[in-house]
Amino acid sequence: MMESTAHEMTTDLDRLTERIEKAAAVVQQLREDRDRFARERDELTARLRQLEQKLQGQDATAMIQELSALKREQRDWLAERRDVASRIESLVRKLERIEG
Repeated sequence: MMESTAHEMTTDLDRLTERIEKAAAVVQQLREDRDRFARERDELTARLRQLEQKLQGQDATAMIQELSALKREQRDWLAERRDVASRIESLVRKLERIEG
């Protein structure tokens, strides 16, 4: 009977040791994750500050208006480009007729 009790205690101690080791591994992983997240947070905070400094003093409304003006200018350039391409095609057809 004593042997059985001693064996059960050893088995219980082995299980407890295994559970403690697993818990310690989980705690270590959580600490590593916490440190990694803290570094990422610090990097993102620094990036945010840089972006805020770049935008500091700029009027959002003025930036939106400038963006709209640039988009209009882009549309105008694209329209002009299509017009020029069309004229070139027309001239090439005329040249082909003259040569043909």
